[in-house]
Amino acid sequence: MTFPSSRPASAGRRPVVVVGAGPAGLTVGNILRAAAVDCLVLETESRESIEARPRAGVVEEWAVRGLDRRGLAAGLLARAQVHEECEFRFGGERYRLPYRQLTGRHHYVYPQPLLVRDLVREYADVRGGDIRFGVRDVRLHDLETDHPSVSYLCPETGERQVVHCDFVAGCDGARGVSRRALPPERARLARHDYGIGWLALLAEAPPSADCVVFGVHPRGFAGHMARSPEVTRYYLQCPPGDDPAGWPHERVWSELRERLGAAGAAPLAEGRLIEKRVLDMHNYVVGSMTSGRLFLAGDAAHLTAPIAAKGMNLALHDAFLLGDALVAHLTTGDASGLAGYSEACLRRVWDYQEFSEWLSGIYHGTASGDPYHAGTSLARLRRLFTSPAAATAFAEQYLGAAAAF
Repeated sequence: MTFPSSRPASAGRRPVVVVGAGPAGLTVGNILRAAAVDCLVLETESRESIEARPRAGVVEEWAVRGLDRRGLAAGLLARAQVHEECEFRFGGERYRLPYRQLTGRHHYVYPQPLLVRDLVREYADVRGGDIRFGVRDVRLHDLETDHPSVSYLCPETGERQVVHCDFVAGCDGARGVSRRALPPERARLARHDYGIGWLALLAEAPPSADCVVFGVHPRGFAGHMARSPEVTRYYLQCPPGDDPAGWPHERVWSELRERLGAAGAAPLAEGRLIEKRVLDMHNYVVGSMTSGRLFLAGDAAHLTAPIAAKGMNLALHDAFLLGDALVAHLTTGDASGLAGYSEACLRRVWDYQEFSEWLSGIYHGTASGDPYHAGTSLARLRRLFTSPAAATAFAEQYLGAAAAF
């Protein structure tokens, strides 16, 4: 299959320039190429780097359906794990929440590096999309005009290249150039800091449970998430800004055993820690995801702490809406999708932000040092296992099934 350009394009002009080759940027690029719209993807890292960096792994069912409709889910559907329930551990006991039984929906577990690898291959190797790795000093120009452009330093020559375009898709994450290009009135952040940290760990060890496990403990939250048959993601609540070097192997596994311990639970399969970093838990949302010919997607526009595993799913939701809207405008002249893009994205963003904040209260309340907060948090948690209505409401939000489009 060939994917011709929608218009003649030289190296100096593309209808769309996509900044950033994460899940959002690559999905937008693939949608454009499938519709025969030419584009250029710019990425500061190497291909090897983006295909290896550990990130999220939980993909919601609606997101997989969206990828599948666009021919982007073959690898995921062939290799992903399907999860149908999760487990909470608190008070020394285990409590299963069968969300597939409650809602008819499930989760997929597919590490982000594998999804990125699939998306890069489809975009560059199958659909013939142009992607430049290792670029430096990306700059966005004239975004409020009908003739924007993007410039960057070529890694081979060191010369500045300028690409003129109709639209810029800013998918380069929280520290990228795209968000910084928003004018002040649109770049204002609504931000929430939780005042806690999570020690994010990857262990070279098989999963110790057949589902995601949340440990709610007076010493702090702990999480267990399978990534593959050989690798497991763990989280440990810690002070914000804590030094990972202060968490040697024995301390990590001792805390995990304590916080995830419960009657009848299998012993943890321990192994070498291949990643160890501290994440300070915070969320933010930009005032607007658009400015002139610039459209933000993913972490460039909003950040959701990994408390509810929503980040990659939100990035894909943005990318579906943005890719489809760009195709409609460039192929039929229909600008309605672009006009409503920010509002449509932010409805789901705020829904997920609210759930993340609510879930944080459950995860971290017992370790807050506030007896009132601890008591109300445990009451919320117990309600999930005594009220079918509460359990179903939780499951719908956890799976993204109740989010507004």
